[in-house]
Amino acid sequence: MNLTDAISARRSVRKFTDRPPTREELEQMLSAATLVPNHRLTNPWRFYVLGPEARAGYGLALGNRKAKKATDEAHAESIRKATSDEHRAQPCMLIVAMVLNENLEIREEDYASTMMATQNICLTAVSLGLGTYIRSGAIMDDPAARAAVGVPEGERIIAVLSVGTPLEVPDAKPRRAVAEVTHWVD
Repeated sequence: MNLTDAISARRSVRKFTDRPPTREELEQMLSAATLVPNHRLTNPWRFYVLGPEARAGYGLALGNRKAKKATDEAHAESIRKATSDEHRAQPCMLIVAMVLNENLEIREEDYASTMMATQNICLTAVSLGLGTYIRSGAIMDDPAARAAVGVPEGERIIAVLSVGTPLEVPDAKPRRAVAEVTHWVD
């Protein structure tokens, strides 16, 4: 698959088969991630490939946050369990994190590189017949979630990726035409 086809085929896949990606497939995706531009060659990205227990622990941390809206303790417990079980059942989860440089300019450059690394993971997954779903949000700073996946102090979680063989691939969502968002400046 050529790059343009992979870019066009990339979707946010929410439903996967039970088959987890192989270690070789994951290593290929992660190797592609490290090839992105990185201005000062700080190599800020860190990758955490989660096994079933780590996925369940992350899901439990998320479930605890969701359970705060529950009407009673039984409902809260069912939310926690369901969220933990859903995460455990995923074929694969990758955490993409970055080392936090003390220099704010370098930190911004590193953030951009780490997001490009995330995109390379997603595009390589497509080229391998896999799908991805990127998640973000306040849960990434939750101490329980960070502990569940082993992200130490001094690193920031940038993205949480579900990876697997798509059970179904959603249709492309409409995008603004490039002419609407492009300015040709003389």
